[in-house]
Amino acid sequence: MKKGLKLTLMALLLTVAFTATEALAAMQVDPKLKSYKTVSGISGNLNSVGSDTMNNLMTLWGEGFAKHYPGVNIQVEGKGSSTAPPALIEGVSQFGPMSRKMKNKEIDKFEKKYGFKPTRFRTSLDALAVFINKDNPLKGASLKEMDAVFGKNRKRGYRENITRWGQLGLTGKWAKKPITIFGRNSASGTYGYFKKVTMKKGDYKDEVKEQPGSASVVQGVTEDLYAIGYSGIGYKTSGVRALPLAKKPGQKFYGAVPANVYNGKYPLSRYLNLYIVQNPRGGLDPLVKEFVKFIFSKEGQQVVIKDGYMPISAKVAAQELAKLK
Repeated sequence: MKKGLKLTLMALLLTVAFTATEALAAMQVDPKLKSYKTVSGISGNLNSVGSDTMNNLMTLWGEGFAKHYPGVNIQVEGKGSSTAPPALIEGVSQFGPMSRKMKNKEIDKFEKKYGFKPTRFRTSLDALAVFINKDNPLKGASLKEMDAVFGKNRKRGYRENITRWGQLGLTGKWAKKPITIFGRNSASGTYGYFKKVTMKKGDYKDEVKEQPGSASVVQGVTEDLYAIGYSGIGYKTSGVRALPLAKKPGQKFYGAVPANVYNGKYPLSRYLNLYIVQNPRGGLDPLVKEFVKFIFSKEGQQVVIKDGYMPISAKVAAQELAKLK
């Protein structure tokens, strides 16, 4: 086969159109990923503080890791990405999962404490989903419209403030129904990512019902027929539907499915990150090092699929593992 025709598993995924449920069910890890190999002498306590989006993911990784090392105890706290940098700086956790990148001011505080920058690993991929009730007939929306739904300033320039479903094109009983808006609190990386990408750093409306966790957002949308909210795709349930999105009005809508995440067509695609303290001039705790290696193994990426997110390729995994000292 000619070189240009060789397709990896990831490339094949880009060409297939699935519904969200079918796509995630059909996902497989890159066959080039290696299985994790247990080493001797690993035991102790691990602490993770950070992203709510990655809370279940870190827990499942911890459970999988503990099967290899029964002497390891892992505690996971997921109150929001903004809690990760302080926990790493204060030394109360070895892992800082974040659904966004660290801000410059967070990196500066970290570097002031340690004398070097934090090490970031891209662990998996997420489609930040805009959820509507499963019985809502809306076919799709643009980021400009979503800015007018969630944002006070409408920095994307939509012509009017959107408060009713009829303004998004719904008719009949839906037309005059007010939109109930659910969102995350300011400690959340998802809150910050949505604010930056969808609203161009504009302010959220006062009407947004801020929730402490993603599960609460999804529950709110499930229980309110006329509600809308956002969270990582891993929190999707049968009670909600991920709204297909377009970057601009009039453009094609793309669903929050793996193919559209891998090729970048879904406009709210992102990496889920893990930060650690790693002195570039010294060694790394073997316990921390092995946990990171487990994440980028075949078993670790199977966990990603189990939690409803999308695995990275063997190529990306190799790039991330190269960061280990």
